Amino acid sequence: MIGSKLKELMIALRGGAPRPLVVTLPYPLGPGAEVPEGFRGKVEVDVSKCIGCGGCANVCPSRCIIVEDISQLWRKMSIMRERCTYCARCQEVCQEKAITLTCEFELATDNPADLTDTWEVFMATCSRCGRCFKPKTVLDKMMEVGFKAPMGRRYGVCALSPAKEQT
Repeated sequence: MIGSKLKELMIALRGGAPRPLVVTLPYPLGPGAEVPEGFRGKVEVDVSKCIGCGGCANVCPSRCIIVEDISQLWRKMSIMRERCTYCARCQEVCQEKAITLTCEFELATDNPADLTDTWEVFMATCSRCGRCFKPKTVLDKMMEVGFKAPMGRRYGVCALSPAKEQT
């Protein structure tokens, strides 16, 4: 083993390099590496667009996105970046385009809490049975656009509640 290490040393010294060999970037003191286009880095969530559907949590292979119902009206969403594998499944599944993967990759920290984001989403409830069925924002968007299909009279009612008979 010592013989092989001495051989490596001799090969390195015979290289005749007048300056020391540089094997890393002078990163903290100089420019860092260029990030290629399409690089998948830190996961960012636009809380104003998030509707709390939980699709991202369902497809996440590392289970770094957690959906928790706090009460009947509020849903708590958390993303733990220290567990993320940067697969971008959450970004692909998000209907509202609230999740994006940025080019930021410098996430080292001494405090693990810095890598966790938590937000709460208000959920709409059914006017008949009281169940949470869709976030309020989606219903409001549908009504703003002028959604006049059969749901017009059932605004605020979930699909599980039976339709009232018209008399």
